[in-house]
Amino acid sequence: MHLTTMPAPNWQAKVAHAFSRAAQRYDALASAQRQIGETLWSSLPPSADNILDLGCGTGVWTQRLATQFPQAHVTGLDIAPGMLAHAQARYGHHIRWQQGDAAALPFERSTFDLVFSNLAIQWCRDIDRVMRELQRVLTPGGQVRLTTLLPGTLAEVATAWQRPEALLQTPNAQALERAVALSGLTLVDRITEWRRFYYPDLTAVMASIKGVGAQVARPKARLTRRELAVARERFETLRDPQGLPVSYHCITLHLEKSS
Repeated sequence: MHLTTMPAPNWQAKVAHAFSRAAQRYDALASAQRQIGETLWSSLPPSADNILDLGCGTGVWTQRLATQFPQAHVTGLDIAPGMLAHAQARYGHHIRWQQGDAAALPFERSTFDLVFSNLAIQWCRDIDRVMRELQRVLTPGGQVRLTTLLPGTLAEVATAWQRPEALLQTPNAQALERAVALSGLTLVDRITEWRRFYYPDLTAVMASIKGVGAQVARPKARLTRRELAVARERFETLRDPQGLPVSYHCITLHLEKSS
């Protein structure tokens, strides 16, 4: 099966470019993303026939879904062609790899009975459209299991930089719940939590962010050498015995489409 691609508007194109560039080193640096995803994984239903991994990245979770549900048809969708090419080269053609935007899913109505999405939809600027699209492509009785990020994520980095506008701006929990309600989906359960990860120095912190594509070019986002030195000093004031902290404010949602 061939990789299916599509053009992307400006913001989506920037996100796609950043993650495509990160594809080769993503898995080596995505320890935080993997640990957060394990919590989501533990909530999966016992069976599924048609599964979408929304924002599949390098395909790690997509392959696990295919192994967990060996009789299911599994599709991995991502906006970044570089990620998809890496996934397809690693895991092969038994999974359908599809480029696409979560706010305009390239699938027919009632296609999937399970959508899995780990730390992807925070990159979507129109969360209302994302939820409507999820409702559209789910079969009656279909389920969504997703994690995304809330405001406060990477707060330590924002403090060190003194440039919070350079970081990704995410909707809050109330906006997410509103989008779910407007879509017609049912919010079965939600869990919000803070997850903190530690790094030996600022270089490792920045590698963990850049290395997973999580820094899209924005106006005034680039630091000078002097500003970087000052940022390093600020970050050091936050150090504790485990290292430099980086916080992720996560929400896990269990959604269903009424039968």
